[in-house]
Amino acid sequence: MGYSVAVVGATGNVGREMLDILEERGFPADEVIAVASRRSQGTEVSFGDRTLKVKAIENVDFSKVDICLMSAGGAVSKEWSPKIAAAGAVVIDNSSTWRMDPDVPLIVPEVNADAIVGFRKKGIIANPNCSTAQLVVALKPIHDRARIRRVVVSTYQSVSGAGKEAMDELFEQTRAVFVSDPVETKKFPKRIAFNVIPHIDVFMDDGFTKEEWKMTVETKKILDPKIKLTATCVRVPVFVSHSEAVSLELESPLSADEAREILREAPGCLVVDKREPGGYVTPYEATGEDATYISRIREDPTVDNGLAMWIVSDNLRKGAALNAVQIAEVLINRKLIEAKQQAA
Repeated sequence: MGYSVAVVGATGNVGREMLDILEERGFPADEVIAVASRRSQGTEVSFGDRTLKVKAIENVDFSKVDICLMSAGGAVSKEWSPKIAAAGAVVIDNSSTWRMDPDVPLIVPEVNADAIVGFRKKGIIANPNCSTAQLVVALKPIHDRARIRRVVVSTYQSVSGAGKEAMDELFEQTRAVFVSDPVETKKFPKRIAFNVIPHIDVFMDDGFTKEEWKMTVETKKILDPKIKLTATCVRVPVFVSHSEAVSLELESPLSADEAREILREAPGCLVVDKREPGGYVTPYEATGEDATYISRIREDPTVDNGLAMWIVSDNLRKGAALNAVQIAEVLINRKLIEAKQQAA
């Protein structure tokens, strides 16, 4: 018998993507439960060729659920993830709430799948920030070969990372520009249409934003605490997929050709790197795809053992929903959990 899977936050961007990916990948689920807040109860969401009616989180018996994919925001996760785990379901959480908890593994399956066994401490596994997930997928094979000392990354992050309201704002502002209506700003601190905003999440005392801090501490936890990283995170007027310009300083020499070959063989990576117009991937091409795309691989002559590259990935998929489903697949494939109905 298959597993019982609950998707909490099923009416949101990432929750809907989780449902799509469970269906696409043929996840071994006998039961999929769409869950959201009480105000969304009864709403219908698609799951393959079926329609699921959303249940309020208070009305779900999580003792009968094997895996809970949680994408309902930090406040909901803080309240409900421990309760759901205590009921016996493994929680895979997409918020930032549990990522830096030392008793909660922070997992990107292509990078640190072995760390997943730590889930038994709290019954919770954390999904990394969307910008971190694609970064570490590309850095892992390079780090294994030549050891990364320092990373300098500038992100170009799509508005979908800020939710449906942010996507609506970009659409509405763009339309307003074309028809000469007033441009209204609600979700973002400044206009996003035909503009870029060097500010994601709140500012911290040292001048970095929390998004930039997340990239730093999460990369260290997932990949290697010795890596030094500095980030500048920028919101751009793109609906889906994040891009990153990355410069690396390595301990050992590694040519661009060698890096290209290593990345071509690496899980989750797809190299598209022709040194000609259009010989690279943009957010448009990456949208709806599972891979982390790597282009513009070149040596950086300004530092010893330097490399530079361009990384693009669908933030709703690898940056969130796909990674969560992949974590669930690791739990099953490694026989770390078994279906309760089967066990009974």
